[in-house]
Amino acid sequence: MNIEQFRNFCLSLPGAAEDLPFDENTLCFKLKGKIFSICDIDEFESINLKCDPAKAVELRENYPGVVMPGYHMNKKHWNTVSMQSNLPAELLEEWILDSYKLVVAKLTKKERTEFLNKG
Repeated sequence: MNIEQFRNFCLSLPGAAEDLPFDENTLCFKLKGKIFSICDIDEFESINLKCDPAKAVELRENYPGVVMPGYHMNKKHWNTVSMQSNLPAELLEEWILDSYKLVVAKLTKKERTEFLNKG
């Protein structure tokens, strides 16, 4: 998956928006102002994704050197995924969608219903 494919997938999720809140190189994808994915535009060597704490540990164990604790993030709730690996796009999309759904779960009941019915 290249950066354009990554960007297009993130933006295909209902209500998703992109932002550069930290600097001109750090691209964030958000839902209702809450981040679900982060990457470096220039290098695109890795992406940060929210993850259920138990699943985060499982993914790190099953994909050593590819899935690591979130760089500059809460390591309990975020993973950094190397984009230099040959992970199938479908697997990356599944993890991005999981991250998105964690943000959806924190929305109000009305907002959750709206986004889950679309996503």
